[in-house]
Formats: sequence, C-alpha cells, structure tokens
Amino acid sequence: MVAYYNPFRTLVHSICDSSGLDATSVKTLLCLFLSFPISAIFKRLPDTRYRLKNFYIIIASSVYIFFIIENFEGFFVLLGNALFTYFLTRYYKSRFMPWVNLIVLMLLLCLNHIRAQLSAVEADPDEVDFTGAQMVLVMKLSSFAWSYWDGQLYKKDKEKFDKHLNVYQKSRIIVDHPRLLSYLGYVFFYASLLTGPSFDYADYQKFILTDLFDDVPESKKPGRRRKRKIPKSGRVALKKVLAGFFWVGLFVWLTPLITIDYSLSEEFSMKPFIYKLLFIWLLGLTERLKYYAVWLISEGACIVVGLGYNGYDSNKDKMYWNRVQNIDPIRFETGQNVHDCLEAWNMNTNKWLKNFIYLRTCTRDPKTGKLKAGIIPTLITFATSAFWHGTMPGYYLTFILGAFLQSVGKIYRRNFRPIFISKNGSNVSPHKKLYDLVCWVVTQLAFGYAVQPFCILELKKSLLVWRENYFWVHVGCATTLFAFNGPFGKSLSKFLQKYHLPDKQIEEIEEKPEIPISIKLATLKDQFDSTTDLLEVLKNANNKQPTAELPEFDNQEELKDNVIEFSAIENDFNKLSKEFEEWTAQSMKGKQPGEITDEEMAQFKNAITNFEHDLSDFVKKLQPN
Repeated sequence: MVAYYNPFRTLVHSICDSSGLDATSVKTLLCLFLSFPISAIFKRLPDTRYRLKNFYIIIASSVYIFFIIENFEGFFVLLGNALFTYFLTRYYKSRFMPWVNLIVLMLLLCLNHIRAQLSAVEADPDEVDFTGAQMVLVMKLSSFAWSYWDGQLYKKDKEKFDKHLNVYQKSRIIVDHPRLLSYLGYVFFYASLLTGPSFDYADYQKFILTDLFDDVPESKKPGRRRKRKIPKSGRVALKKVLAGFFWVGLFVWLTPLITIDYSLSEEFSMKPFIYKLLFIWLLGLTERLKYYAVWLISEGACIVVGLGYNGYDSNKDKMYWNRVQNIDPIRFETGQNVHDCLEAWNMNTNKWLKNFIYLRTCTRDPKTGKLKAGIIPTLITFATSAFWHGTMPGYYLTFILGAFLQSVGKIYRRNFRPIFISKNGSNVSPHKKLYDLVCWVVTQLAFGYAVQPFCILELKKSLLVWRENYFWVHVGCATTLFAFNGPFGKSLSKFLQKYHLPDKQIEEIEEKPEIPISIKLATLKDQFDSTTDLLEVLKNANNKQPTAELPEFDNQEELKDNVIEFSAIENDFNKLSKEFEEWTAQSMKGKQPGEITDEEMAQFKNAITNFEHDLSDFVKKLQPN
C-alpha cells in the first residue's frame, strides 16, 4: 500500500479504542454518518450545475474508498465492473446484451465471494470486504443494461414496447446512453455505496436534473434569496437515524445473550422443544437487527440528499420520502404470512429480482402474447438470488426452504382463511382474531427456523440446528403438500370448503353507500384487519385468476401488461383512509347531531362523496384492461 497522510486513520483507531467496535464496523458507520453533512452541502449546490453535482458525488465516494476504507483493490473491482457494463451497453447491440452483462457480473461477483470465503482465516480484520458493495453494484448495473435495452426497444418498436413491458419497466427506460461522468456518479453514489439501497439510473437522472422535484409547490421550496428545488427533509431523515440507533441498541444488547454458538452447544440440545423454538426465533431476530440499523441509516442519508423523495400530496399537504425504502421492520415483525414479511424485507432486491430476472425469463403465450408463469423462471430467479448472496451452502438451504414456505402459505390461505373470513370480506368469524394470532406465531417461528442456515452458512452446522428442532418446518411443508396435492387433496379441499363462510347478500348490509364491484364503503374499516385482507377481497371481486403456487415475485398480477404495484396501492389506501378519518374527527369535534349546521352537513356529505370517488379510483387500479 502506498504511504500517505490519512487523518481518518487516526480517527478510526480512536473510535475503535473508545467504543470497543472492530475497525470494519467503525469504517462502515463512519461512511454512513459522513453522508449526512456531505448531503447537506450537496443540496445547496446550484440546481443546474449537473457536472458539478456528479463530480461532487464521485469525490465524496473517493474519500470513502481511499481515506476511510483504504481498499484500493475494491475500488478497481467496482470501476472494472462499471466500465464493462458501460461499454458493453454502448457498443454491443445484440438482444443477448442484458444477459451477457448479467452473467459476466454474476461470475465476477462469484469469484470474489469464493476468494473472500477461502481467505477468511488470513484476511485482515481491519479491511472492509467489498463484496457487499459489489452485490449492490450488480443490481444497479444489471438493471441499467435492461433499462437501456428497453429504451432502444421504445425507439425501434413502440407497439412491442407497450405490449411486452410492465409499468415499472416502462418508467425506468434509458433512451439515450449517458455520458461517462453521469454514469460514474450513479455507480459511485456515496450514500449507498457500501450498503445500498440500490436504485435505477432513471431515478438518479431525475434526481440530478431535479425533475424528481417538479411537483414540489413553490411555498415548500427552501432558501431565502435563491429558491432551490430539493425540499427540506431533515426531520424525516432524523426519524430514520433514530430508528436505526434503536435497532443498533437492541442488537448490542441481545448479541451477547443470543448466540449461534449456544444453538450448536450440547446444553442447547438438552432443552425442551418450546425453548428451542423461541431461542432460534430470537436468534433470527437478533441477526436481522443489524440489517434494520444499517438500511435505515443509509435510507436516511438518501432522504437528506433528496433521492428518497417520492412525491407531494396536495390534499394532505404532505411529502413522501419512501422512494428508496429497503426495509419496514414493524411490518416484517408483525407479518401474519410469508408474503407480508418478504414484501417488507430487502424491498429493492425484490424489485430487481421480479422486474429484471423473473419477468425477463418468462415465456410468452404465442396467441395472446401474455407472459406465462413456469417453474423454470422460478428456479432461475431463486438460483440468481442465492448465487448473488454467495457460494456458502447456508444460502441455498434457506432459499429452497423459503420457496416451499411460500407455496405452503398459499395453500393454507386458500383453504383455511375462508373459514374465518368470506371471499369478499362481508362475513367475518368471531374467531378471526385468533386465526390472525396463530398465523403470526407460526409465520414468525417458521422464519426463525428457516433463516438459521443463512446466519450459520456452514452445511453441517446448519443441519445440526435444524435437527435439534426436529426439522419441524420441513415436516410441516411435506405433510401439507402431500395432504393437498396428493391423492386425497381434492377430497380434503372439498371437505374444508363446507366450512367456508358464505358472502353476505348486499341487502343484508343496510344504509351503506354503494361503490363499484359491490363492496361497501362502511365495511372497509370494520371488516378488514389489514390492507392485505382488503387487497385479497378486491382481487376476488374482480374475478382475477388465483396466483400460481410460486414465489411472490411471480405473482400472476405482475404478469399483466399494466402491472399494479400492490405496495403502492397499500400506501394509497392507508393514506386515503387516514385522511378521511382525520377530516371527520376535526370537523365533528365537540358537536352533537343537533348542533351541526346545514352547511357543515353539506360539507360532510361532500367529503363522503369525494372519499367514495377516491375509493372508486383505487378499485379501478385493480381492474384488468
């Protein structure tokens, strides 16, 4: 290594000595927290000085790499990957270009995974492993190649473009190949360099050009003498950072108490089964905490700089900052099924797998041109996900079991859920809360079991932990699949259908305003415990085909030309419902029925009508073209 003066080296050693943290953790955290003041300066650069912005971003990342992380080899690995994709997309015009790009990037990543694995014993404990940054870069570069290919399709064949791409893919196209400076700014964006989140080049370009903030009203633009387009976001970012600190504190507290070594000990093997279940659930939770902390702090840095901005709601006078959100800890920990949990975990990776791996490997019906689900695209996507994470056996054990968990979860929801709530949600069993509780407990315990190999990584030790828990999830999955897909599957399903709750007739619900597809407005708040329930009812009401027994990234709704992002719909519904409740509470506060004036009553009726119209628009999103 070339000798040079480095003031950050002394700072890192000082923090290590005072905190007891290892140098790798200190360097990573230092880069994350330096992103906040760096972002504060970036926001004050002139809006139209695009080259200056890109230079600033690259310089900031250079400081991270050369002075804090001090990993020159890692820099050249990232730069080499980036330049390969840049020149391949620019000069290689074959339809195989995106696949060649992905395969080469994955092989380069695999080589570094193997290298890190073989040199783990001799590795310098103070050196930051750059494979994590390379994993993030693989997502960015592969999506860049596909987006540029889609942009060329847009210019050559507009009809095919409209027919073959979904809404998400269309919104990410790159029509003109970017200049190298702008491209390197995207590649080396400092706030997400080491830990993510990943994002698409189209979002980065809108951010640099400030087109991302076109809907910000003039009154919300900061600056006294010169109004700048990037709005203030300090409070929102602070909440993310504080949440990150909370999860860090919990991680520091639980780590010495809940350890992998204990789960492999002879003492653990002597404990009762219930104790083992709860312990590995806590072990899985403890391992997740570090991801919660890092991803939330990194998201906060992206929010400060403005990249997290996701639109302005004029009705609520509110800005949304979830464009690059990668984790929702509360939603994950309270998830009642595998789908809800996975939708809240590593969100940007899920989008990448769905839009740039799975949907790109699906075949098309020769008659209709529609994408068809199949086992091959599913296997390719799972293999890509596991291969992307690394070469250790633990990754593959977890992902294979995860696929079965999703399939089994769908079977239970299809056969047992209607016993507690009817298809359109109009008939709810008094035992629905108990059903929800059981689903939450089983889902969380199953996740605790499934992720152990992901944490342990080694094959023998992973199987040992599963054996100590009697392979209960494997047994449950195998039993369920045999029961419902075996020789008695149809008979069992018909037997359970006898106990499914029937939908109530429309006449049974009195004095409720009508809305499209025969769903009552007043039942929404009373009958649905979660937005997942509502979405399921809406999909059934629209007579859509049930999803195939495949992972959630191949949800059949995603195979339609006009794809509906259900996470966005969930946000829309929650915002719409909360807005109506807030208006009602404020308008009727402290008033008795006789004290309400005709004018106030007219306003109230008008609000209900507007709410009804908004809900109608919401429902129309789910209706096929």
